[in-house]
Amino acid sequence: MAQGTNYNLDQKFDFTAGLKKTVITVGVAGAVLLVLGILLGMFGGHGHEGDADHHAFHWSQRLFANLWINNVYFTGIAIIGVFFFAIQYAAQAGWSAPLVRLMISFGHWLPIAAVLMLGTFFIANHDLFHWTHSYVYDKGTETYDRIIDGKGAFFYWPLEKGTFPVFFIVRMILFFGFWVFFFNKLKNLSQQEDLHGGNSYWYAMRKWSAIFLVFFAVSSSMSAWDWVMSIDTHWFSTLFGWYVFASWFVAGLSAITLFILFLKDRGYLEMVNQNHIHDMGKYVFAFSIFWTYIWFSQFLLIYYANIPEESVYFIERLSSDVYGSFIYVNIGLNFVLPFFVLMTRDSKRHGVFLKLVCTLILFGHWIDFFLMIQPGTLGHNGGIGLMEIGLLLVYASAFVLVVLTNLSKGNLIAKNHPMLEESLHHHI
Repeated sequence: MAQGTNYNLDQKFDFTAGLKKTVITVGVAGAVLLVLGILLGMFGGHGHEGDADHHAFHWSQRLFANLWINNVYFTGIAIIGVFFFAIQYAAQAGWSAPLVRLMISFGHWLPIAAVLMLGTFFIANHDLFHWTHSYVYDKGTETYDRIIDGKGAFFYWPLEKGTFPVFFIVRMILFFGFWVFFFNKLKNLSQQEDLHGGNSYWYAMRKWSAIFLVFFAVSSSMSAWDWVMSIDTHWFSTLFGWYVFASWFVAGLSAITLFILFLKDRGYLEMVNQNHIHDMGKYVFAFSIFWTYIWFSQFLLIYYANIPEESVYFIERLSSDVYGSFIYVNIGLNFVLPFFVLMTRDSKRHGVFLKLVCTLILFGHWIDFFLMIQPGTLGHNGGIGLMEIGLLLVYASAFVLVVLTNLSKGNLIAKNHPMLEESLHHHI
């Protein structure tokens, strides 16, 4: 077994005061930018000249839209950590044995994400979702919307449409509830394996991983419809669940890769060699292409069918002075960059390339969610400014703080993983 090697399998991550200070400093800098962005929005931002109420309306709506973008984005990265962990066990993968602890640690963000998501919805639902306004269900009035009324039961059942969206809220609670349940179940089994050894915990994790993956397949698609697609209530895409998953997955893989490289640079994960790094690089490369395939499939189907209620989604974005250029930034950062930079074998084995590409991909997929959410909530009053960058830095530093704090509480390596020896000799 791997215990016979020279590696320290009881290694723990030391979250030093200096490192904490650095992460918190980034968060504070983000908070300063956020406050400056809010002040600009209140006193010099959007709306009509001299109309203070209009200014106030727009800065608060923009803040809520940004909260929603970051809630959805970081929830995705967190659940992808658990998803990728589950994939390793369901597929009986051996190469990733020293990395599974890092993957599962992302799940510690999920309970926080649940509170943030529910809180934001209750505070800001009318500013984010057009379907939450009761007047769109009022037949016989000018404000009645036949299409939204037809979809109303999906949000309000069993209550009357336009009252309290009980079905929507129940789904949100169920998704987060089960995600947190599966995360805790898998994390606890992994910790028990460290204490007691044997193969029984690995078999139990394989079983629970398979159950989780079935639930995740349904819940990730439905959450994409609920949290993102319902913003543009008139529009729908049958590919949308796949599209959001693909964006989450690439962002999650990039985050895992950056954490691995960060830990390696600080002297941890000695068992992880260039072959493991290469595998992560291949995942990032491959699923960047997969995301592009889904993006292009969705775009092409809508483009050549040219049905007005479908094409409006892309017309709104492509013809907009605010969002048009970001479509090309999105494709550039999330496809062109990883495709050409990570094409060679060497680039997938060198930290410098992966750090650059993964950091830009993380920003690129944040832009992807920005493009999904802002146009439907803010119209032409959106854009990327101090408020957007500030809140992104606040969320990113909070996420890193949560992951590293929890990573420091236990063993970095699953020392009794039955395939640790296989991973040690992993070579590609």
